[in-house]
Amino acid sequence: MGRGRVQLKRIENKINRQVTFSKRRSGLLKKAHEISVLCDAEVALIVFSNKGKLFEYATDSCFINSMERILERYERYSYAERQMGTTDIETQGSWSLEHAKLKARIEVLQRNQRHYMGEDLENLSLRELQNLEHQLDVALKHIRSKKNQLMFESISELQKKDKALQEQNNILAKKVKEKEKALAQQSEEEQQQNHELNSSSFLLSQPLNSLNISEAYQRGGENEGEQQGTSRHLQNSGAMPPWMLSHIN
Repeated sequence: MGRGRVQLKRIENKINRQVTFSKRRSGLLKKAHEISVLCDAEVALIVFSNKGKLFEYATDSCFINSMERILERYERYSYAERQMGTTDIETQGSWSLEHAKLKARIEVLQRNQRHYMGEDLENLSLRELQNLEHQLDVALKHIRSKKNQLMFESISELQKKDKALQEQNNILAKKVKEKEKALAQQSEEEQQQNHELNSSSFLLSQPLNSLNISEAYQRGGENEGEQQGTSRHLQNSGAMPPWMLSHIN
């Protein structure tokens, strides 16, 4: 006998409801994958459990980009259909569509961020985990490349600064040497001038002393001559006795 038709209604037993949800969800995801492969169709499936857990499927090797592309395509078609209504309805519908679009994109970005942080990975399949790992590897390569580039630029800048400082140091050292050389030369010139001044003062003092000595000799000779003349005068005049003349002489 075949199975009887199951009446569609909410399962009251919580455990049976959870088991049925898990089985039907797996079958639904399997059917979505089969129709995607067999019919070459773009399929996006989103399921929220009664506890708020998200289960999804999208057609493509890159899961995240495929889901966003399908959602955007759905929104464009939905927006085009709403454009066929009245103007007021279209305006309100466009705003609601834009809100729904932004909300869905925010949810996708938040989910991707959690995945990149290593959170909420329980519901991902092996293929999705491999895609996520590949994306993280590519991101790490870009990050390392950018880091190395910044490090090389920083090293190059530091080398330029070091070269400029070395050149400035060489210039300052050269100026210091020139200043020391000029000071040494000035000191030698001052010492030479002092030596010349001392020599000239010594030479000027020598003639003055010889001149005084010669004048003294001349004056002594004149005095002696005067004395001899006086004695001779007295002898010739006969006014003084000889013994006095001997004392005078």
